[in-house]
Amino acid sequence: MKQLLALFAAGALSVAVAHAQLSPCAVAGTNNAFLGVQTIRLWPGPAPQAKGNTCDDIPTLTIFDPHPGTGNGSAVVIFPGGAYQHLAGNLEGRQVADWFTARGFTAFILSYRLSSHGYLLPVPLLDARRAIQTVRARALDYHIAPDRIVVIGFSAGGHLAALSGTQPIPGNPDADDPIDRVSSRPDYLVLGYPWIGAITTDTSHLSYCKLFNVMDQCEALRAAYSPDLFVTKETPPTFIYHTFPDQTVPVEQALRFYDALVKAGVDSELHIFDHGSHGSGLGKSDPALDQWPVLLEIWLRAKGLLAPEKANAEARP
Repeated sequence: MKQLLALFAAGALSVAVAHAQLSPCAVAGTNNAFLGVQTIRLWPGPAPQAKGNTCDDIPTLTIFDPHPGTGNGSAVVIFPGGAYQHLAGNLEGRQVADWFTARGFTAFILSYRLSSHGYLLPVPLLDARRAIQTVRARALDYHIAPDRIVVIGFSAGGHLAALSGTQPIPGNPDADDPIDRVSSRPDYLVLGYPWIGAITTDTSHLSYCKLFNVMDQCEALRAAYSPDLFVTKETPPTFIYHTFPDQTVPVEQALRFYDALVKAGVDSELHIFDHGSHGSGLGKSDPALDQWPVLLEIWLRAKGLLAPEKANAEARP
């Protein structure tokens, strides 16, 4: 009997853990002051084009504070990947937030609405823009500078981050909502193995159109939501990381975006590693891939984002 109870308990625990790992939702109002973490809704009421009122229908930001006294005035908004089917909230969310907060950033993880729940593009882009606007509009509340906002995205989150950088919306100074009064343009972009070529009829690799059964709309979607088609000289400075043998998102997609950045004269940096599969996050303890966050830290330092905002302001002419 004891063995049966132990097996039942172990099974129940494994189911609960699996459910927690698969859940795409961050629930607004669940705060943990002890850990410096809180979650907020992007819109106080229903989000635009919401289909219901479950957590799948409510985009949120989960906020991670740096250790008291170590904040430098920089912010990062994190878009986890997951092929627009789920969110890799641990590997490409919490772990990334912890890395940035250890370096003085205030970190924000976006839980955006997913195409697997009926939210096709541009809905995730609406959430991404609103997230950046929220951080910028509430810069004083979060003790960050409104011109030191980094957006980092991985895989599908990299596609979404690239869209946020190439298709921002300006603020409307006459808007009733103060969040709508500020721009959604990130100040810097960081893209990890970005799914730049998501919108394609080519099914030899991962295709958004095939995944979500919109092949009949694919050409129109590709023309509207392929980030490389919208790069201009106003696109934010960009750091890109990819691996050569990536079979899910071919490295050519990163090269395509980088080529567009170079042609537009955008300050950009690209690192391609000669091994490593898709979904490597911050390196997954691989001795070689662990080096890409080091390169990112060097880039962030060169941009002045690791130094306190006060020091940067005093150094300006």
